[in-house]
Amino acid sequence: MSRYTKEDIFRIVEEEDVEFIRLQFTDIFGTLKNVAITSSQLEKALNNKCMFDGSSIEGFVRIEESDMYLYPDLDTFTIFPWRPQQGKVARIICDIYCADKTPFTGDSRYILKRQIEEAKNLGYTFNVGPECEFFLFHQDENGQPTTLSHEKAGYFDLGPVDLGENARRDMVLTLEDMGYEIEASHHEVAPAQHEIDFKYDEALQTADNIMTFKLAVKTIAKRHGLFASFMPKPKYGINGSGMHINMSLSKDGHNIFHDPDGKMGLSKEAYYFIGGIMKHMKGVTPIMNPLVNSYKRLVPGYEAPCYIAWSATNRSPLIRIPASRGEETRVELRSPDPAANPYLALAVCLAAGIDGIRNKIEPPEEVPENVYELKEEEKASRGIESLPADLHAAICELQKDAFIKEVLGEHISSKLIEAKEAEWMQYRTQVTGWEIEEYLYKI
Repeated sequence: MSRYTKEDIFRIVEEEDVEFIRLQFTDIFGTLKNVAITSSQLEKALNNKCMFDGSSIEGFVRIEESDMYLYPDLDTFTIFPWRPQQGKVARIICDIYCADKTPFTGDSRYILKRQIEEAKNLGYTFNVGPECEFFLFHQDENGQPTTLSHEKAGYFDLGPVDLGENARRDMVLTLEDMGYEIEASHHEVAPAQHEIDFKYDEALQTADNIMTFKLAVKTIAKRHGLFASFMPKPKYGINGSGMHINMSLSKDGHNIFHDPDGKMGLSKEAYYFIGGIMKHMKGVTPIMNPLVNSYKRLVPGYEAPCYIAWSATNRSPLIRIPASRGEETRVELRSPDPAANPYLALAVCLAAGIDGIRNKIEPPEEVPENVYELKEEEKASRGIESLPADLHAAICELQKDAFIKEVLGEHISSKLIEAKEAEWMQYRTQVTGWEIEEYLYKI
């Protein structure tokens, strides 16, 4: 059931003195975009008549087919609490449609909605809870971001050691003003690293929430003279930032991953869901870890997973089954990082999991030991494979996974592969400071 009607939004805009409305959407690389309209243009926007030039958005369309329309999702209407109290600013997240009034296949939100509908046809609701990590760094005298921080706090430390505590508190309060239910917030392992967890929700709502979360965190950080970075590995020698995804499927209002009579309290569907994700894990890696920098996080020694294994008893594998059972039974995927486009990430997770259920894909045996401490021959004998080691290897795996490419659709899969191959080529032809320092004087 919808939260808002058009009449509701007109009334709220008038009563709350909302002057500007941002019509937001996300490109295929997970970058939030928007066009701002005044309240006088609201009726036009809510009648799906706001148009933009799709050829100017990276990864969208060619110039000869550039007319795109924004279709606002009324339920996403939110007033920004950090903007002025007179002449307030609100936003509405939009779907993207072509001139012929068909959904644009390059709209990542549409890709997720399509997978949600397929799951719904099987009777399933996909629920997701993210764990978003980020860094708070200083800005330079020109307001540009740095990777500098005075703080040296660690996991679960508090003030005065945790110098970002006040900023994090304001972020939580702001998010609560916007309707988020914040379950926890704390300092993470690395200096200047933080995590804020909000309550799980249905997948589309969660993806929308992740995009808004990143905007709110960056905005509040700037008010504290800081820069919030969601870069996966901004500094050498410390942990990178992840975006763990906790997932469950419900049917008729009940979590189908729980079975009190099943092994470890898990249902057959839960095991098949895990099996499907593990089968397609290499192919979905460039969606979960979309940057050259992402793979500098996925190395041994920094808690992020690099082996395709699962466990209910330790945190080293790719997939972990938290101890909670009953309606809180869930599967936690630990490889994604916050650079991922959440719409695409959740779409491929759902599709891979449903593929596992449909085809009864059994996962390999659980790995209860610390995977990093196993010898190479033991990993090989147990069939434990590694995630792709870099962006190029990940793109090659996506190209081989016809199922995941079909989930993404021809437009997004081809544009994504093309763009990421170009990113990899640009990166690997760079001459870095490390190379100069290491080789110049020797050769």
